[in-house]
Amino acid sequence: MLTVPGLCWLCRMPLALGHWGVCSLCERGIAARTCCCPQCGLPAFHPHLPCGRCLRKPPPWQALVAVCGYTPPVSPLVHQLKFSRRTQLAQPLARLLLLALLLARRSRGLPRVDMMVCVPLWSRRHWRRGFNQSDLLCRPLARWLNCRYAPDAIRRIRATPAQHQLSARLRKRNLQHAFALELPVAGRHIALVDDVVTTGATVAELSRLLLRSGAASVQVWCLCRTL
Repeated sequence: MLTVPGLCWLCRMPLALGHWGVCSLCERGIAARTCCCPQCGLPAFHPHLPCGRCLRKPPPWQALVAVCGYTPPVSPLVHQLKFSRRTQLAQPLARLLLLALLLARRSRGLPRVDMMVCVPLWSRRHWRRGFNQSDLLCRPLARWLNCRYAPDAIRRIRATPAQHQLSARLRKRNLQHAFALELPVAGRHIALVDDVVTTGATVAELSRLLLRSGAASVQVWCLCRTL
């Protein structure tokens, strides 16, 4: 349930700046997360070295940044944004992602990117929902980071069942040939933004598409990484 403007979405204490959405105390609680691999974002022994999974079979992207796992208090806010049309949450959630990115740049030397793109929705699903939640995250992020954002860089060209309804094996098959690239990306360092990364099938398919088209590197940025 959302609170009135000027109060923290989580603890409901007054905010110094109302548009922040989440107070500094709650931010620190969110940031205290499991040690995760800097490449795949899954639990690992060292926060700055690839895990054993990535050493054996690395994902197609080069780095992943997530605010936290798909757990409270962030997961209910993401659910409200997507399914209850609480678009007021987009900017506060984008700010949490910004803080995670700045921390990753300081602590593990995450390089800057040239362009941001978002995970697209199928046109009918976009029409029914009224927005793409990943696009809503990208817009303030691009402004704060002074980074080019290309909202129409990737188009979903085939309708697919919702990923959360499928097994990990079917998720991968479900997305084959489902996307098309609409802009040149050769030589560019790309940030691919999504709200939640679960098995990673969607961002993996899109990362392969970007790299096949000549992108120099791909980073995945998300609010939640299912651990």
